[in-house]
Amino acid sequence: MIILFWISLFIVFYAFAGYGIFLYILIRIKRWMGKKNVAYNVPDTALPTVALLIAAYNEEDYIEEKIKNCLELDYPPTLFDIVFVTDGSNDRTPEKIERYPEVRLFHKPERSGKMAAIKRVLPELNSDIVVFTDANTFLNKDAIRELVKHYQNPKVGAVAGEKKIMMEATADASSAGEGFYWKYESALKKWDYELYSNVGAAGELFSIRRSLYQPVEADTIIDDHMIAMRIAEKGYIIAYEPKAYALETASANSKEELKRKIRIAAGGMQSIMRLKKAINPFNNPILTFQYISHRVLRWTVTPFLMILVFILNIAIVAGDHASIYKLLLIAQVLFYALSLLGYFFEKRQLRIKACFIPYYFCMMNYAVIAGINRYFKKSQSAAWEKSKRK
Repeated sequence: MIILFWISLFIVFYAFAGYGIFLYILIRIKRWMGKKNVAYNVPDTALPTVALLIAAYNEEDYIEEKIKNCLELDYPPTLFDIVFVTDGSNDRTPEKIERYPEVRLFHKPERSGKMAAIKRVLPELNSDIVVFTDANTFLNKDAIRELVKHYQNPKVGAVAGEKKIMMEATADASSAGEGFYWKYESALKKWDYELYSNVGAAGELFSIRRSLYQPVEADTIIDDHMIAMRIAEKGYIIAYEPKAYALETASANSKEELKRKIRIAAGGMQSIMRLKKAINPFNNPILTFQYISHRVLRWTVTPFLMILVFILNIAIVAGDHASIYKLLLIAQVLFYALSLLGYFFEKRQLRIKACFIPYYFCMMNYAVIAGINRYFKKSQSAAWEKSKRK
């Protein structure tokens, strides 16, 4: 029982903190050996053609701001194609887009999911690079230039940008938790790329070589992750560029954030079942190490091991073992108590960040359990699910 406790505790620690520590040590060694990622500076004469593809479903409240943001991006207009696909939208989103002749619109009334919409439109594009972004996120002016510079390296097949959460000074649980999570994720992605490659991409902002695009299954839940990882499975690198970022407000509340996380968890389980090469260490051992450490552990066993650790800790303390187990149990009880306080504080709109981080962490792990259950019950639709944002 004690051996199982320590193994489980180690895996939980490694999945959320230990991998980050180990990764940082590895890249420090790599830097010491003089091996760094090359910084590219691409003149306008060498820039590739780019298509910016935005899948928008019922986004009439944001769409004109999004179009204006796209038109303000610093990239030569002759090399830049702005494309919107609004399949299934039954509000004024397509109508508003049509007012702007500088952009292209693809629309059909039937709703068949984001991946189906992307698969329909991609053959109509003839650019070197395709950049994906969401309708409710806003890109920094230099985002496209910062992304495409990495394609000077022929080994790079995709480039992920950074996601930033806009937060108020007095943030609630969804804002504080999501903001903290993405800051940590951004650091991990930066180090992942410095070691070898990223393991996926967020749909808010990422890009691919169009020639490497491989259509994924129509029922794919997290299409952005799958598109990028299928390119990585071919032996290409997924680069990461923090100077290209997408700004987004946090989920409207924890209920909306939980809905989003459950969907991602179901999609994560689906992707693990389908990415056979990424999970196979004989195909690419470094990619497999990064994929399992950064994604697979979090999306599979870790939430269950957290429960097991707590139960085993109680049983060990009941057996009157060393005081270290009592201290570990007290630490766990305090952590979960803070999480529970965070839940109650949010219900009463009392904004105390010290409680919101544990609450978000527990909610995130509950979402994994719920997402796995939803995946195996086949109750998670691949159709567009728009979360309400602040």
